[in-house]
Amino acid sequence: MTDNSTGTEFKRSRNLEHLEPSATLAIDQEAKRRRAAGEDVVNLSAGEPDFDTPRIVCEAGIKAIQQGKTKYPANVGILDLRAAAARKLSLLSAGRPVNADNIIVSSGAKQSMFNACFALFGTGDEVLIPSPYWVSYPQMVHLARAKPVPVPGHAEWSLKVGVDQLDRAATAQTKGLILCTPSNPTGAVYTRPELDAILSWANERRIWIISDEIYRQIHYGSGPAPSVLDFPDDMLDRVVMVNGVSKTFSMTGWRIGFALAPRPVVKAMSGFQSHVTSGASHPAQWAAAAAYSDERIDADVTQMVDEFRQRRDLVVKHFRDGLPGVEFVEPMGAFYFFFRVDNFFDGEINSALAFCEKLLAERGVALVPGEAFGDKRWVRLSFAASEKDLTSGLTRISDFMGSLSVEER
Repeated sequence: MTDNSTGTEFKRSRNLEHLEPSATLAIDQEAKRRRAAGEDVVNLSAGEPDFDTPRIVCEAGIKAIQQGKTKYPANVGILDLRAAAARKLSLLSAGRPVNADNIIVSSGAKQSMFNACFALFGTGDEVLIPSPYWVSYPQMVHLARAKPVPVPGHAEWSLKVGVDQLDRAATAQTKGLILCTPSNPTGAVYTRPELDAILSWANERRIWIISDEIYRQIHYGSGPAPSVLDFPDDMLDRVVMVNGVSKTFSMTGWRIGFALAPRPVVKAMSGFQSHVTSGASHPAQWAAAAAYSDERIDADVTQMVDEFRQRRDLVVKHFRDGLPGVEFVEPMGAFYFFFRVDNFFDGEINSALAFCEKLLAERGVALVPGEAFGDKRWVRLSFAASEKDLTSGLTRISDFMGSLSVEER
């Protein structure tokens, strides 16, 4: 078989009719390709921490391999990890009870999200997705044969949505809502009163909520970001909470995520997972168990979040001082900075994609255009990069935007 074979006609199945490759991964790979080819590229597109996985976590993974913990694990995840994750969730939410039997471990939080969508939604269902959204949410809903319904957020409210907007977008076919807080791509964080209102609304309408809280501990307020787990159990009967180790512990490549859900949902997700991937990587689960259970790692997390906070402040100050008038969302969590570029559109630049392409070609800075997140007016910058790269990238961005004069617009 050769790459240029023309003897076989291929038409992808209807399962993939809406599928588009991940724009964030594609841009990150292109930036890395250019760097490898010797180009001077500052990559501010990546959605992963630039810190090493904590040493204690790595040692736990190595020890698991040395002890022969490399066989098929339990489909729902090893008990040590589920129990450790339950304890950590309990501590993050003022000691509220969390049952490890309601947790299912998967090969990354992305798989946890997809499993939940596949278990909850199907043909004829509509799923509300606040926009801008993480690039994979609509694709996951499409793959479950349901219909994603974007709900644009308030520009004056850090692009978050409220109950009024959700209510206007909901129909008799609405079965779900996907919420991300802290948000990718904006860094916005839903407050406790905001979550309270959304949970109450969803309960009244019997709508399932999938709450993606993968960035919960990367929060620039006091303590962890507010969570659905800050509310009593009777408000969580139709809630699936997703989290994992990738962002908090800089373990993106270890591929461990989990969902906390009502027992019937866990059973359905487990049955589906048993035919797709089975249990997640066995040694990686032991490493993740150490991440959640060893208190010494808290210092690593605190140090990382402090560093992200300093970088966040650097980016915000740069835009306020050097690019006055450019609208942006001040991030309260995660490690993304979302800023608006449609004021720079002209005959050549008519979208965020065109803006990013020209910026990469002329100044060597890789950002993610807002089209990936459902809004072509905005651009995402990741400050999960060294201060040196961040400073260089910000200078280049300012120079580029300064070159787009009022006359050219």
